[in-house]
Amino acid sequence: MSRFLSAVLLLCLTYNAHAADSYITRLLNKPVPGGVAVIELGTGAQAPKATYEGKPVLVIKEQDTWRAIVGIPLTVKPGTQTLSSGSRQLTFTVGNKKYPEQRITLKNQRQVNPNPADIKRIDNELAIQIKAYRTFSPNTPSNLLLDKPVNGPLSSKFGVRRFFNGEERNPHAGLDFAVPAGTPIKTPAAGKVILIGNYFFNGNTVFVDHGQGFISMFCHMSKIDTTVGQQLARGDVVGKVGSTGRATGPHMHWNISLNDARVDPAIFIGAFQP
Repeated sequence: MSRFLSAVLLLCLTYNAHAADSYITRLLNKPVPGGVAVIELGTGAQAPKATYEGKPVLVIKEQDTWRAIVGIPLTVKPGTQTLSSGSRQLTFTVGNKKYPEQRITLKNQRQVNPNPADIKRIDNELAIQIKAYRTFSPNTPSNLLLDKPVNGPLSSKFGVRRFFNGEERNPHAGLDFAVPAGTPIKTPAAGKVILIGNYFFNGNTVFVDHGQGFISMFCHMSKIDTTVGQQLARGDVVGKVGSTGRATGPHMHWNISLNDARVDPAIFIGAFQP
């Protein structure tokens, strides 16, 4: 084997070993619809910027390497996707994932087919919440391996196709935990409260910005115990479990959003199932 080929082989082996040793990649890289892709951006002195589908992406430094933590929307089809970073176009592959179905019966038919006044309210509330999801502060998240907001069993997983009274609606965009009403909900990482409100579908709701488009949303709460602008430490209480909004009973619903894409929170608590 020539010296040149030996050098190339050694470089490839060194790169692969480096990638395999990445804790963040092992923890978060689940490139499926509703998942996360971890993409290396190099070892420059300054943090590179990156965008996906025109939206800024979380970039962190692990050891000497910058990595983009990319949220993949549930609507993305399996195949090749492109991340932009400066003049570079970096491709990654999104695999396939089949999500189960869930059929729910609601007594309140307006929560299945809202009337015109409800729809006007829902549209206004959606615009407010989308603006919060698109918040992109410069702060680096305090941690990417998150705590559970409550201790309890899962009652509904992320991505489930939902049918309300036999009619299909949007897939489940978070995790539901089966815990009693009044259970304290704790923020899984440090952050700033950027939105609170009482909404048609979500009921009492809190948005927490963990930094660089990494957002937690908690809803259906019986009580909100925080205020907009409040800085929270990891483990601080944001509210209490309830059943406000479109809910069949008390539970804790938790969303995670990256670059305005709702992704599976199970990834961040080490509970992701392919």
